[in-house]
Amino acid sequence: MQPYFFPYVGYFSLIRATDFWVVFDEVQFIRHGWIERNRVLNSADGWQYIKVPLVKASRDTTIKDTKIRVDENWQQTILAQLTCYKRKAPYYSQVIELLNHIFAINHPDITSLNVAAIQGVCAYLDIPFRHEVYSKSGVNVAGQVTAPGEWALYIAKHYGAATYINPYGGEEIFDKQKYRDHGIEIKFLKNNLVPYNQPRTPFEPGLSIVDVLMFNSAKETVNLIDNYQFI
Repeated sequence: MQPYFFPYVGYFSLIRATDFWVVFDEVQFIRHGWIERNRVLNSADGWQYIKVPLVKASRDTTIKDTKIRVDENWQQTILAQLTCYKRKAPYYSQVIELLNHIFAINHPDITSLNVAAIQGVCAYLDIPFRHEVYSKSGVNVAGQVTAPGEWALYIAKHYGAATYINPYGGEEIFDKQKYRDHGIEIKFLKNNLVPYNQPRTPFEPGLSIVDVLMFNSAKETVNLIDNYQFI
């Protein structure tokens, strides 16, 4: 999976369902997606983006080469945006402490920041996160890939995986028979995004894990993460 910025619950469901995670950062970075930003509640109604400012780069820049504007105090901007949770969220202090810990290191690029954020959340929730960053692994399967769905196939094969798990909704790009021919089972995971005690009407689904942590204990959050099925 590509490294997302404080992703939603379903991303962590995938982590829970797997034994090994490959941070896939060798492909083109697409601006205004989940890699540089995510959604939290707004102070009035609806939601707002929290985001990381990035150095301008060419359109074909890869994720691994996408740099952060480290001279900007974007961390404090995000923390200020989250003050709207202070009066209503029972776990506000714990989440702010977690974010301060993650933000203490001024990461130069988006991959290292997002990996650190995912690691930090997993540690907070006591979820194992055994992983490797593709661009730093020495693995190179590009020469074998002839279709988008084959990146996962050959990376999984390199690591000796018996099963590859992908988010539900991306089935159309995968040749399931080709995976079976290589001795790899492919599964598709769908998280059941059930409402939690978010004091907002209507309930805002699919927000960043930051929103989930604000209103749920670590145990309650893991229960939400574990609410998934294979399609």
